[in-house]
Amino acid sequence: MAPHTRLDHRNPLVFDTHELGRRPGALQRLTRTIDAPKDLGIEGVIGVPEGASVELELRLESVMEGVLVTGTARAQAEGECVRCLEPLQLDVEADFQEMFSYPDADDRGRVKAEPADDAEDDEDRLFLEDGLFGLEPVLRDAVVLALPMQPVCQEDCPGLCSQCGVRLADDPDHHHDAVDIRWAALQGLAGTTSDEKDEMSGAEPGVDEKQEK
Repeated sequence: MAPHTRLDHRNPLVFDTHELGRRPGALQRLTRTIDAPKDLGIEGVIGVPEGASVELELRLESVMEGVLVTGTARAQAEGECVRCLEPLQLDVEADFQEMFSYPDADDRGRVKAEPADDAEDDEDRLFLEDGLFGLEPVLRDAVVLALPMQPVCQEDCPGLCSQCGVRLADDPDHHHDAVDIRWAALQGLAGTTSDEKDEMSGAEPGVDEKQEK
């Protein structure tokens, strides 16, 4: 298991809940614009460029077992159309909701008598750390789910010509004359000269075999 990294309050994706308090029902609304972290999206397909602006709207609610965070992230993703391979930009809006539990409370909000040695039940839970929570893993999951696995520049993008690779949207009338290889072979035979035929038959070009001198 990788060593735990303590949250840094200077990180723009780390939030402080001390002002909210632990009284159930208390609410706090936050807005923040942050620079996108690295690899925010689907690798090799589409994502929010590192350093691009991400607008966050958060609603923090104090409940018995911790802080329920509900929010929306808005940003602009960049990628490549899977049909025509042209660059594209896409406005993405990702909604999320996550519970950050108090480390000293169980899943019903009751204070634990003593820390549990077995952490298996806590593997899938996120915890507050000295009143702080880190939003990056939640944001990353939400953005990935909001992005298309096969982005297209437009819904009816016709893609590329399978024969020459030209972008069909730029040339709607683009086509290639279909040639049947069997007809092509016959045309080749029809264009064969008489000399070539003689060569193929073994006779001397231009000489009538019946002519005797």
